[in-house]
Amino acid sequence: MKIATKLIGLGFFVFGLSLLMGQSPQNYIYTSSGDLREIEKMIMREDIGGVQIVYNWKALEKSKDVYDFSVIEKDLDYLNSIHKKLFIQLQDRFFEPQARYIPDYLLSDKEYAGGLVAQYDNPGENKPVGSGWVTQQWNSAVQKRFQKLIEALAKKFDGKIQGINLPETAIDIEMKGDKTGFSCDRYFQAELENLKFARSVFHHSYVLQYVNFFPCEWDNDHQYMSRLFDFAYKNNIGLGGPDIVPNKKAQMKNSYPFFNQYKGKLSLVAMAVQEPTLTYKNPKTGKNFTKEEFTEYAENYLGVTIIFWSVESPWLRDS
Repeated sequence: MKIATKLIGLGFFVFGLSLLMGQSPQNYIYTSSGDLREIEKMIMREDIGGVQIVYNWKALEKSKDVYDFSVIEKDLDYLNSIHKKLFIQLQDRFFEPQARYIPDYLLSDKEYAGGLVAQYDNPGENKPVGSGWVTQQWNSAVQKRFQKLIEALAKKFDGKIQGINLPETAIDIEMKGDKTGFSCDRYFQAELENLKFARSVFHHSYVLQYVNFFPCEWDNDHQYMSRLFDFAYKNNIGLGGPDIVPNKKAQMKNSYPFFNQYKGKLSLVAMAVQEPTLTYKNPKTGKNFTKEEFTEYAENYLGVTIIFWSVESPWLRDS
């Protein structure tokens, strides 16, 4: 068993070297669970290395300490059968008002203070518009439960999946009058703690953190961004993000310059071209960014080694 474990670890190490030494980012598909058979033609392409699948917390923990990973096992078995790799995106924040996808006990038991807090399109305005929910990771009781889920996933899938990624750092909540104990520093620290914990239990699969913005910060004025990149560099943690948009002004004041600064230094850089990303236009051409434009910027400026492409990407749809 120890020899097998070492071989698995070596395999991921060799794979990591091949990514860093590769000439271009590898193409993966980004999707939700249950869609794999429907997009089999895309997955089977020779230029697709694997799939990143989003699984929400509630789908994996049916009740307290009762885990059901059958959906992941099914997806993994299918991908293994066609020699493709799996990245798990563990989702604890949601972008629709009705999406409250954490276990019911977190919503109802008093010690978890409701479990979720609302996200708003324009927090702080007189009439904020609800846009979704984020899990209270800064609540130690909630965070403990999230880390137990990560640990259970590691026991089952470490070395079997290519990697696990935690979702984007950006949240938009109403801080005035907050009763959950939120502070920007506590949120940042909770994100680091979850990342450190994931790295401590996943010994062979990649650990990846999506980072784009931090609440309360702009242009690294709290050193959240710089501290996260330094932490990832020192702890063998990959970084990425939900959007590759060449030279987008907001990202250029947040995560993008740090990806450029740490280019070639991180264990993995994996970023996505999701559905909203496809709507952005190149100001030079007035047209939507092409696959080649996304890829060139990802590779040459951001140092990306894997791109997770939306199934709506035209180059996938048209082929």
